[in-house]
Amino acid sequence: MIAFVRLCSALAAGALLAACATTAEPTWAPDVEVTRAAYPHAGPSSVTLLTVIDNFRGVGAHAGLLINGSQRVIFDPAGSWYHPNLPERNDLHFGMTDRAVEFYIDYHARTQYRVVVQELAVSPEVAEMVMRRAQAYGAVPRAQCTRAITSILRGVPGFEAVPQTWFPKRASEAFGTIPGVKERVIYDDDPVDNSGFIVAYGI
Repeated sequence: MIAFVRLCSALAAGALLAACATTAEPTWAPDVEVTRAAYPHAGPSSVTLLTVIDNFRGVGAHAGLLINGSQRVIFDPAGSWYHPNLPERNDLHFGMTDRAVEFYIDYHARTQYRVVVQELAVSPEVAEMVMRRAQAYGAVPRAQCTRAITSILRGVPGFEAVPQTWFPKRASEAFGTIPGVKERVIYDDDPVDNSGFIVAYGI
């Protein structure tokens, strides 16, 4: 079972989880699939940084960006995570229901890794700006997950504290200094081998 632990300070650079080790292979789901999967979440507009941290070495391993604007999507640059019912366009995944978000976190959190979830409420305009930048960024090469995310956030109002960086933990620490960020850390005792997760999660 996943344990949810609330922390008050920022946690969170350099190791690469297998999730950050794929090559940049362009993927472009058809319009009909993207339209079908679109999920407008009822919660407030927000941008959430999800950072995977190695429990044994204390270094960052991967990062993703959950964006809740006119619809909720996740930018998972250079990631290995996917689900056949969640269409993808160049590392941007559509259809991020609560179940899909749970799946994303559970896929990454296991005995070796914890996931730092940092949510920031933003205006609808800012959420749309971040989403458009993620859509336009393109497929991300291996080892560049955090560089892609911080490049997208660079220049967006409210994210001035986040530097452009290659390192997930550094980005997480900076993100955590933004006023209003809500943070929690998720641990899991699942085995390191998560190859069966996609089959197990019905979405």
